[in-house]
Amino acid sequence: MSAIPLPGVLADLWDDLSQPSVMWQAATVAACILLAWVLSRLVRVDASKERSAAVRVGAAGFNRVVFPLIAALLLLSARALLSRWTHVNMLTVAIPLFASLAGIRFVVYLLRLAFSPGGLAVWERAIAAIIWVAVALHLTGLLPEIQDLLEGVKITIGRQKFSLMTALESAFWILATLLLALWAGSLLEGRLMRAEAMHSSMRVVLARLGKAALLVVSVLIVLPVMGIDLTVLSVFGGALGVGLGLGLQKIASNYVSGFIILLDRSIRLGDWITADNHYGEVRDITTRYTVVRSLSGVEAIIPNDTLITSTVLNNTYADKQLRITVKVSVAYSTDVAPVLALLAEIASRHPRVLKDPAPNALVISMGDNGIDLELGFWIEDPEKGRQNVCSDISVAILTEFRARGIEIPFPQREVRMLGGGPA
Repeated sequence: MSAIPLPGVLADLWDDLSQPSVMWQAATVAACILLAWVLSRLVRVDASKERSAAVRVGAAGFNRVVFPLIAALLLLSARALLSRWTHVNMLTVAIPLFASLAGIRFVVYLLRLAFSPGGLAVWERAIAAIIWVAVALHLTGLLPEIQDLLEGVKITIGRQKFSLMTALESAFWILATLLLALWAGSLLEGRLMRAEAMHSSMRVVLARLGKAALLVVSVLIVLPVMGIDLTVLSVFGGALGVGLGLGLQKIASNYVSGFIILLDRSIRLGDWITADNHYGEVRDITTRYTVVRSLSGVEAIIPNDTLITSTVLNNTYADKQLRITVKVSVAYSTDVAPVLALLAEIASRHPRVLKDPAPNALVISMGDNGIDLELGFWIEDPEKGRQNVCSDISVAILTEFRARGIEIPFPQREVRMLGGGPA
């Protein structure tokens, strides 16, 4: 069957709508779409997290194009069969639409993979739908008429006058340029994060500054190209300054504080800190907040301004060595010197306790019920937890004390009866 220009096909399709035979075409298109949906569900490839990364990527791409491809193939076969008895203009229009949908989905998916994770994941369907609508209008020959209609709608903003078509084109190119800048920023960030010779904080700073610079440059390049005067940005800059002065001081302070933290390296990724009554490991430092993950798994999101204006206890600022203490009491009848040596020996047995500095035990006070002792020791891996080390050593102390008959005193009270008792 010879190819027919789509604008002509639309005219023929319009004529077919008044004929009873158009119901056969509509039923055939609906049947092909339904059958394609069922078959696409049957041949879908599992893309779960249990599969390898390469299999997941390939399966996700295949699942995106299998339905429109099967639909196009079924419509193509149905057109060849149905053309012997009736017109097939509706099928002729539907075939390139489904074929283009498959190609657009695949291309947009490749663009998503080119960006950093999550960069286009949210907008993938919307972007594919918008592009497909534009391609469909082009294939059906309706795009020139719509362009003429949009050109006739004029918009006036201040001294600037432009058509609605120009506004849409400007929005498209700005979006495309921003996406390109984000992609370049992701490549820059990935390259910087692999630079092991550079400090992690400096890598984060350069990556953030690089992304921001690329975004600003992309906007400054695309606006003049689209005929938009850059002097309008001065008004926006003035409004931004007023906003910062009136209501955005805290937000601006957090962003500035974030860059200060990253540049002066007072708090680094992997540090164990206590800030704003939260103790944990620094998991992420953004330009607005810092994420601190506690040993229980709870993540505290602390504004960067708080870390700058308040005292922060950084347990791993100079090094990761951390001193831990375990307190215990013994009865006054106990020979203290051997007990102190025993406590140091118990601590030294634990595989996480450092030999240098060596564990030591001290008498810290003469308590009401016994002699209070303190066992101190050092570890160099606080990210593995502190309480588990204290628990292991406390259990070992109880076991050794019971085996050696060392008494751990309990609270005692002496009651005296004053005056004579009953006769």
